[in-house]
Amino acid sequence: MRLLLDEMYPRLVADRLRERGHDAGSVHDVPGSGTPDEDVLDYARENGLALVTENVRDYRPLAESLLRSGRSHAGLVLTTSKRWPRDNPGALIAALDRLQQSTSAQPIDREIWL
Repeated sequence: MRLLLDEMYPRLVADRLRERGHDAGSVHDVPGSGTPDEDVLDYARENGLALVTENVRDYRPLAESLLRSGRSHAGLVLTTSKRWPRDNPGALIAALDRLQQSTSAQPIDREIWL
């Protein structure tokens, strides 16, 4: 599974996942911090990347809109800061590592709650 981590996560999360052999990128790098959510989702979709985000309120409607219009997305991996506190990125890194080890297929048009 290929991942793009939204900008609420430090770049370190994607770096550590790559060190473990996973395909993971950070919005901080491409398409860039401050990119509008719709453009981030388009970038992820066009590049076959599941978007990892806490921003459920914005991304779920965007993904649903894509599906209603007959387009698809490469998946959403949804998290919460309550379960994965930002001051402990190691726990999120471990969870994403387990997810990527257990799921080889891209979650096309699906949501995964982590």
